[in-house]
Amino acid sequence: MARMVEEDGYEAETQNPEPQGPGRGNARRGQQHAGARELASLYSPGKRCQEWISVILCFSLMAFNFIHLLANFHLGYSWSILLGIVAGILTADFASGLVHWGADTWGSVDLPIFGKAFIRPFREHHIDPTAITRHDFIETNGDNCMLTIVPLANMAFNFLTLSPVEIYHIYPWYCYLFALAIFVTLTNQIHKWSHTYFGLPRWVVFLQHCHIILPRKHHRIHHVAPHETYFCITTGWLNYPMEKLGFWRNLEDLIQSVTGEKPRADDLKWAQKVK
Repeated sequence: MARMVEEDGYEAETQNPEPQGPGRGNARRGQQHAGARELASLYSPGKRCQEWISVILCFSLMAFNFIHLLANFHLGYSWSILLGIVAGILTADFASGLVHWGADTWGSVDLPIFGKAFIRPFREHHIDPTAITRHDFIETNGDNCMLTIVPLANMAFNFLTLSPVEIYHIYPWYCYLFALAIFVTLTNQIHKWSHTYFGLPRWVVFLQHCHIILPRKHHRIHHVAPHETYFCITTGWLNYPMEKLGFWRNLEDLIQSVTGEKPRADDLKWAQKVK
């Protein structure tokens, strides 16, 4: 496979950065794919407004809570804080896998409200994997920001209403929640970076190579059709153990046996769309 060295000195694969699976060749993928064009056209002004509001609220609350976490910091909780941060990252990685698996595997773009707003990007992503690299910050991160608004708002309210003693006792828990909120918020940005093969900042490439965030080569495993593995996209730390446990396959088998629904049926429908 052809390789090149990026400006930061790391090697990058230049041939087939997005792998092809059986039945999904280059002719049926990318920006010109009929399904990709239709799905992209469903991005609405109302959706854009929701994303803007979510981003503004999320980062405002995040800044407020970070200031109060610093103001209430105690050295005595150092190890508890570190443990809470690691636990928050792991929880975010699992949550990213659960949401990613759910949206990839079940549901339809035709579902009222939810389908076009939240399932549509997942369908578009599998037939045009680099579409995410053309999305701006708001479109990339709006939905994830929305998910963290309620817990961040609750944390901010508690900082304003609880006594210093009460805050002291729940401080490690808040460090866990804050780390979880940060990594949930950044999951889709990290995902976008895993599809970006040129022009990434050096520090992002460094974090990818250290596997602190989702590496590009690691995420390529998911993009081999039929997209049935390696769903965790925050750090990817849980992908290997989840695969070894057969977690997603067993869950799919259980749901299919109960409901009769076939996994990824809607995803395959969009991949096969020709006009």
